[in-house]
Amino acid sequence: MSTARFPTLPAAFQHIATVDPAAVALRTPGDGQTLTWSEYATRVREFAAGLDGLGVRRGDTVALMMGNRIEFYPLEVAAQHLGATSFSVYNTLPADQLNHVLDNAGARVVICEPQYVARLRSCGVELDHIICLDEAPSGTLSVSGVIAAARADFDFDAAWRGVRGDDVATLIYTSGTTGSPKGVETTHANLLFQVYGIAEVLGIEFGDTITSFMPSAHIADRLTALYVQEVLGIQVTCVADPKLIAPALADLRPTLWGAVPRVWEKLRAAIEYKAAAEPDAERRAALRWALSVATARGEHALAGTPLPDDLAAEWRRADELVLRGLRAALGFDRMRWALSGAAPIPPATLGFFAGLGVPITEIWGMSELSCICSVSPPAEVRLGTVGKLLPGMEYRTAPDGEFLVRGPLVMKSYRGQPDKTGEAIDAEGWLHTGDIVTVDEDGYLRVVDRKKEIIINASGKNMSPTHIENTIKAATPLIGAMSVIGDGRPYNTALIVLDAETAGPYAKQHGLADDSAAALAADPSVIEAIRAGVAAGNAHLSRVEQVKRFLVLPVFWEAGGDEVTLTMKLKRKVVAEKYAARIADLYREPPASDIREPADGPQPASTT
Repeated sequence: MSTARFPTLPAAFQHIATVDPAAVALRTPGDGQTLTWSEYATRVREFAAGLDGLGVRRGDTVALMMGNRIEFYPLEVAAQHLGATSFSVYNTLPADQLNHVLDNAGARVVICEPQYVARLRSCGVELDHIICLDEAPSGTLSVSGVIAAARADFDFDAAWRGVRGDDVATLIYTSGTTGSPKGVETTHANLLFQVYGIAEVLGIEFGDTITSFMPSAHIADRLTALYVQEVLGIQVTCVADPKLIAPALADLRPTLWGAVPRVWEKLRAAIEYKAAAEPDAERRAALRWALSVATARGEHALAGTPLPDDLAAEWRRADELVLRGLRAALGFDRMRWALSGAAPIPPATLGFFAGLGVPITEIWGMSELSCICSVSPPAEVRLGTVGKLLPGMEYRTAPDGEFLVRGPLVMKSYRGQPDKTGEAIDAEGWLHTGDIVTVDEDGYLRVVDRKKEIIINASGKNMSPTHIENTIKAATPLIGAMSVIGDGRPYNTALIVLDAETAGPYAKQHGLADDSAAALAADPSVIEAIRAGVAAGNAHLSRVEQVKRFLVLPVFWEAGGDEVTLTMKLKRKVVAEKYAARIADLYREPPASDIREPADGPQPASTT
């Protein structure tokens, strides 16, 4: 395969589609649907001609609103071939948020599934066309209708060759933790530098396999399952329901895979649950033994210390008898490397998978940096770090500790917000990331926290709430989300919310008839499990970081709700305002009956 580099996504796609036209480019689990590169290229050409016939031109904006499905790809890539800015919106957005995103984007055309038509029409943004997959409700266009709109004299090759590297390829809307989402304008040049950069470090090859299961509005899915695919030729398996990712992985056995930390945590919890629930006593004992050996190996991996010869020998035996089969059952037996990003992952989770023989490369980046700015070569991973900056990127640290980055990954601008753009990118081209990051002597980065989220307690001690939360969440899969409180306070407390997906299996395993958030938050066994988990997490924290009291809220926090963004990032200001009365209860003397302390009963008066 040619190692030539291309200036735009369409140019790269036109090349990659000719490498092996009969190879499968897109599929669903079990090969329910497949699309070869030849078929893919034909559909791109047909749909680009149709969009042109509707009046879509270079610089126009086309939005997509649909699930993870094969049809998404040729539609999106077709819009790119016209020089249009194509982007995805989250399917869960209510009408008022749709109004903000589509209006800010200047979207003229939306391509969607029929169930979203009513919401699109009620959002208040005037659109030229709504194009529907599957079936076309009255007043919308079908895909076949769009294709029929093509002009006889449309010059497809001239259209895609007219796209320029500095054209805006896509918009990524920020998660909106501190206000309305901003539209990050990302160019073809940004994305090509991104794809070629990670390919150089990670060794991505034509025919590598990966899944698409996160929303396509999430930069991580767009990068790994769209842009990497059309530039490098990886095969993508579309998983329509993210809850079915486990069987999809077993079906595909991907060579590459990545997920956000919460998915890795859920996989870990599922493995541990399966081991504990194994009905055969002999098999259960073997699983527990192998996982204990894996844990010991993972601890050395986290510490960066050599594996003792006796433990190495025991791990090889555990691998031969149990772990190799476990990786195969998970679908991880062909995986060359795995990624975790979008938020810090608990070290214990990294250690767990390293012990299983599934090394996770933790990455760092942000939408404003085209996704991934730092990563480690798989053979040089240092667990707990987010690797090194991609070649061609540079950094410096501001006097207040904020990490600044400059280079070809930096976005063009925030759409329609020159003031916000000026705040983010200074006159010298440095992007102010908002993160506190340390860099060791070998260039490996460690993310401390967001600058605005650092806690300074009543004694003046600086702490990372994210680090505290991740350490405690790693101790129990029951915790879905938590918010550590402590800024200006004498000690740390936390609001804890149970994990909605773990709640059902937990209730079933423990014979609880009601698996609602309210019932579980009041159940004594759940409270004891959380108390034990907080205590276990505290054991890995310094005394000043430890959570002294907590409250289990009788609700689940849904993605895109009041408390967390669609990517499950905490809206700390909203949480502080919404739960102000309960936060005050956490510091009252004596505490209310539903305010708990960890199992080891720390003394709240301690501040050091």
